[in-house]
Amino acid sequence: MAIGSGLGGQLGMVAEVTYGTFVAPTRFLEFTKESLVLKKTTEQSAGVAAGRLLALSSRRVLTQQEVTGSIDLEVTNTGMGLLLQALMGTSVTPVQQGVTTAYLQTHTLADSWGKNLTIQKGVPLTTGTVTDKSFLGCKVTSAEFSCESGGMLTSSWEIDGKTCDEAQTLATASYPSRSPFHFGQMAVKTGTFASETAHDGVRKVSVKIERPMANDRFYAGQAGLKKEPIANGLVKISGSIEMDYVSTTLDDLHTSDAATSLVWEFVGPLIASTYYETFRITLPAIKIDEAPPQIDGFEVVKPTYSFSGLFDGTNLPAIAYISTDTAV
Repeated sequence: MAIGSGLGGQLGMVAEVTYGTFVAPTRFLEFTKESLVLKKTTEQSAGVAAGRLLALSSRRVLTQQEVTGSIDLEVTNTGMGLLLQALMGTSVTPVQQGVTTAYLQTHTLADSWGKNLTIQKGVPLTTGTVTDKSFLGCKVTSAEFSCESGGMLTSSWEIDGKTCDEAQTLATASYPSRSPFHFGQMAVKTGTFASETAHDGVRKVSVKIERPMANDRFYAGQAGLKKEPIANGLVKISGSIEMDYVSTTLDDLHTSDAATSLVWEFVGPLIASTYYETFRITLPAIKIDEAPPQIDGFEVVKPTYSFSGLFDGTNLPAIAYISTDTAV
């Protein structure tokens, strides 16, 4: 029997073989909050019937349903591969580094067709009984990563799904030892792609990756459920860098509107040999959009540079993840 509050909640996930077909979760992540819900579209008959003052319940029909919501969690040194793959789209097989227990996942931006998840939520009643809500056909439509001085690397994932199944067996959650990446491990580099150098003075960074999708594919013959969403727009990458004004590097890029490569990385403890726990976002071309430095009183000048991530014509954005995970 679980605790009859949020303390007894759980969230598990697994890659689906077929869009919208349940698979029992095998990966359980600790999360800070979630808002996954079944969204219904209903129609109520408004026909006139002699003397009837209130609409009949039998004349209300459920025409469509889908899943929406988000999940907020810390980015940890293991267990993140499923979400990263669903976001970025590349089918990833972790590559063993040397003969060590370190494995590299390289999530390069690609079409996310077929990268669907079953996400099962366990919601505790006050009695301690945990109810099952299994969300099927879940696609990641956007993810935002953020870290500031003194904090941990956090993430927020927007989810679009097909339906909710409450007839499945709630999986037994298990939580391997994991540690979050944090500010003390963070570095920001800019410059020529593959030759970026560390940038001083950075206090806070955020990066958001958005995947536009046609998620309204409701067709006849599908019992009011959608077909798998299709990419229908350019990927949007945006972010911001908050820093002390220690150099004019980003300021000059704002003025010239020139591009630079951005590497935002977290390097944790040694796994083995020369391989460390790593989470790294590489954006081969960003352009600074706004917020050049301004003086506001006596305090140190602290500009916040917002930027857009673009294609440099050769290299695609990627997320590198080195952990002990032997599978995504």
